[in-house]
Amino acid sequence: MKFHLVDRIEAIEPGKRIVTTKCLSVAEEYLADHFPTFPVMPGVLMLEACAQASAYLVRLMTDWSAPLVVLRQARNVRYAAFVTPGDTLTIESTFLKQQDMDFTFQCVGRVQDATALQAKITLAASRLADRAPDLKAADAQIVEQMTRRFELAGGPRALAEAR
Repeated sequence: MKFHLVDRIEAIEPGKRIVTTKCLSVAEEYLADHFPTFPVMPGVLMLEACAQASAYLVRLMTDWSAPLVVLRQARNVRYAAFVTPGDTLTIESTFLKQQDMDFTFQCVGRVQDATALQAKITLAASRLADRAPDLKAADAQIVEQMTRRFELAGGPRALAEAR
């Protein structure tokens, strides 16, 4: 099962911050088990929404040259409110620093005016071709897929508004 936790990119300041939204629907498969009588978005998926939002900023900062962006570390993670069906989780991720190909962000997730999540995360960016040159085509496929998701989520519109 794949989780796409960025429905829309609301704002981007390249190299600085990104704001995204995830509209939680009762149709999300994991809600049937988490929890049947009180469905809420699992905390690990709220954290994954932060990572997915921040990954778009990493890809822009690297000019899409490092298609693989994965969560390396999550620190100071605090959950403060539930995200339930019908809610919109807004993630604001602010770039803090870069060391080699590791990128650190401060993330805040909100539902309306209530903070649902705060975390400091580090993402690692890389290329498959750096490990095995014959995987260069796979890197290109990942870039194509991620670029398409970026477009569908409104990334180009958000970039145009930032300029």
